[in-house]
Amino acid sequence: MAISFSNSRRGALAVWIVASVFYAYQYIVRVMPNIMLEDVMQKFGMDAGMFGQFSGIYYISYSLMHLPMGIMLDRYGPKKVMSLSIVLTALGLLPLLFAVHPIYPIIGRFLIGMGSSAAILGVFKVVRLVFKEKQFSRMLGFSVTIGVLGAIYGGGPVAYMKQTLGYDAVIQIFALAGALLAFVTYLIIPDVKKTSESSVFSNIKEVLGNKTVIAICFLAGLMVGPLEGFADVWGSAFLSKVYGFENSLASSLPSLIFTGMCFGAPLLSMVAEKMKSYLGTIIICAAVMGCLFAAFIFYTVPPGLVSLSFLLVGVCSAYQILAIYKASTYVREEVAGLTTAVANMIIMIFGYVFHTIIGTVVKAFGGPGNSEALIYGVSVIPAALFIAGGGFIFLRSAKPEVSRQSTEA
Repeated sequence: MAISFSNSRRGALAVWIVASVFYAYQYIVRVMPNIMLEDVMQKFGMDAGMFGQFSGIYYISYSLMHLPMGIMLDRYGPKKVMSLSIVLTALGLLPLLFAVHPIYPIIGRFLIGMGSSAAILGVFKVVRLVFKEKQFSRMLGFSVTIGVLGAIYGGGPVAYMKQTLGYDAVIQIFALAGALLAFVTYLIIPDVKKTSESSVFSNIKEVLGNKTVIAICFLAGLMVGPLEGFADVWGSAFLSKVYGFENSLASSLPSLIFTGMCFGAPLLSMVAEKMKSYLGTIIICAAVMGCLFAAFIFYTVPPGLVSLSFLLVGVCSAYQILAIYKASTYVREEVAGLTTAVANMIIMIFGYVFHTIIGTVVKAFGGPGNSEALIYGVSVIPAALFIAGGGFIFLRSAKPEVSRQSTEA
């Protein structure tokens, strides 16, 4: 149920915009090391291995903080938690300015990951607080679009600023921007009193003990292959070796999946609302992505159709929003934030699972230089998609549990 602050449409939009800007801000900060690679390595005397640790430690702290962050958002509300998280993210940039030893930028990167974990979880919480239930997935979709656009297009302006203003000035600007955003967030986000007296342990037990929630999370995890497995790592090698595309084309095409996700985030939410079935929409996404990847494997698809197909795969990859939201409707509102944290964490874990399985299969059949090995490896993706689609069909046809949303078919 939306709080009274949302009775003002402008007020609700202001709260949503602030939360969405934080989501985009942390995305830009996340990709900054790729843009400032040479500067960071030269200033702190890092070799490639240490720079990899510097970049990768973000994801460790980001993942580890999901569960405690979900608990804190449920118990203390987004006003204090998000404001402090933005401050933490901004503080994580300061070692890049003032430190000398490379361990301090690595610690700062760890802090950035911790603070950033509140971004998407905070958006979930804020949207649920200030908008009606039926508007939730649509507004969340627009927030994800803003965040992904920050990831895709934020690098260009940052690179230009670094070239014109210098490395130190860019870090200062983003640190100050974070401090300002934290201040605005504390002013704009409404305060929410603690509504639950139940223990943290009982809340975790309630979420993890809900079979429907866990089923949705695991089935959604099986569908993450196109985004986490293919677009992130194996797409370029597959297109280069199997399709014979030039390296530049093979490297650029998978990014269309992320572009498609920008459109898919709000589009799928509207489709689900029109169909009055979130699970039905997810099933369609699984079928579409599974068929497209099967076509990539068994047929030679022309470059133009590959581009269109990747955009469509990107649109369907936004199913994650529907799945996470749907999982949160099967629990009490007091633990909805914790449920979204658990769901997002499980889906992220499946990203690692896909990397591991595809890599193992490719290695077993001859390595990434072998086109047949890549075909076998990528075949894991459509297989998992069809399994997930079948699982969601079974879940949808089973006796429905009590859900806060009454519009589900």
